[in-house]
Amino acid sequence: MTKNKEKEKKKDNGEVNSIWGGRFSSKSNDLMDAINVSIDFDKRLAFEDLRGSIAHVKMLGKADIISQDEVEKILGGLTEVETELLDGKFNFSRELEDIHMNVEGRLREIIGETAGKIHTARSRNDQVSTDLRLWVRGASENLQKEIIKLMKSILGKAEENADTIMPGFTHLQVAQPITMGHYFLSYIEMLGRDIDRFEDAQKRANECPLGSCALAGTSFEIDREFTAKELGFSRPMRNSLDAVSDRDFVIEFISCLSLTATHLSRFAEDLTLWTSDQFDFVRLPEAFTSGSSIMPQKRNPDAAELVRGKVGRVNGALISMLTVMKGLPLSYSKDMQEDKEQLFDAFDTVLLMIKVMTGIISDITPNKKNLLSAASMGYSTATDLADWLTKELNIPFRDSHKITGRIVSYAERNNLKLNEVPIEFMHKLDGSITKDIYKVMEVKYSVGSRKSFGGTSPREVLKRCADWRIKLHG
Repeated sequence: MTKNKEKEKKKDNGEVNSIWGGRFSSKSNDLMDAINVSIDFDKRLAFEDLRGSIAHVKMLGKADIISQDEVEKILGGLTEVETELLDGKFNFSRELEDIHMNVEGRLREIIGETAGKIHTARSRNDQVSTDLRLWVRGASENLQKEIIKLMKSILGKAEENADTIMPGFTHLQVAQPITMGHYFLSYIEMLGRDIDRFEDAQKRANECPLGSCALAGTSFEIDREFTAKELGFSRPMRNSLDAVSDRDFVIEFISCLSLTATHLSRFAEDLTLWTSDQFDFVRLPEAFTSGSSIMPQKRNPDAAELVRGKVGRVNGALISMLTVMKGLPLSYSKDMQEDKEQLFDAFDTVLLMIKVMTGIISDITPNKKNLLSAASMGYSTATDLADWLTKELNIPFRDSHKITGRIVSYAERNNLKLNEVPIEFMHKLDGSITKDIYKVMEVKYSVGSRKSFGGTSPREVLKRCADWRIKLHG
């Protein structure tokens, strides 16, 4: 037999390209493989793919589309595949392109031709969407657990520092004195909203595409309600076109990741500033700092800086996915393969950021002396002075604001603190002012007076800490 005839025989037998059955008779170009093969990253969906396949096979048996003997044979083979994956013995093949064909290919090696029946009434289009939704659900749950660990760590610091006085800033200038406990609680609130967003996004993602097939559904009498329930979804997706082409759930999940990363970045920015010699508000644990290759005195907040920097990767993933999806016609297009690397990297990045911040916060040390000193700078109790004029002397607040501004201006010109301004000068502004005004200019009084709900007073901080302790610890 000539070489050409041998080649033709291989083509007829489907040995050159087994993935596509009889449609293609020649091997794909190496460059096509380079751009098309996804197993290098979508092997991360291996266990989700198994779960989807198990549920699908059970449904096929329940609907009498395949026999119970075939169901048992296929499930036995899938169990063996799962064991190989757990033991790290599964051989991922680039020739089989993606995780779906790798699992089915190995199943065929284990149980023979019966493996081909696993793909009855489904397509890789609905299969990958199902796998990805299962993965996002698990990732979201994992992430929320880590966020709660971080929140608990912050809560502990809030309770320890309920009466630690520090400056509050607007425009990065000293504004009013606050407690550090109040500061820490602000990030607990942010992270609490992050958890709410992940939970809310999951409600929309928790619908089952399986059974939508390539785009139009199937002529087989399948039971999509059974499959959805088996996989823990709330219901089957109601439109097969939408089911295979929707990546809203990926974009929304990355959007939630982006907001969480932004909150962590702001937190890290504060810590980076506060560790500088100019602030010296806090000391970070040595385990999360580094030195300099040339300056032996340095202790750099590298971990916090990297948390701050990595938000760029997460935001980049969000923009990338929005760009990929913005011009795609219905229904499925291979462009959507770009979703996984962006999704996986964004998740891994934020998970690492959360764990690092938990480590930093757990062992952070406030410099209470410097915090108190800084809180007394910049005429930070001026608002308290204006409030006193309104409450005690019944002066309209706008007029109180004006009087206080003149007192601050006098203090600044004469290089005085507010409580050093002579009562005689104040009498020139309003003769009813008494020496009682001096008590409100102390930062401790200022902080303690902010007793409104959500305010910075130690009493209010401890109340909110108690609320969060119930939420986080039960």
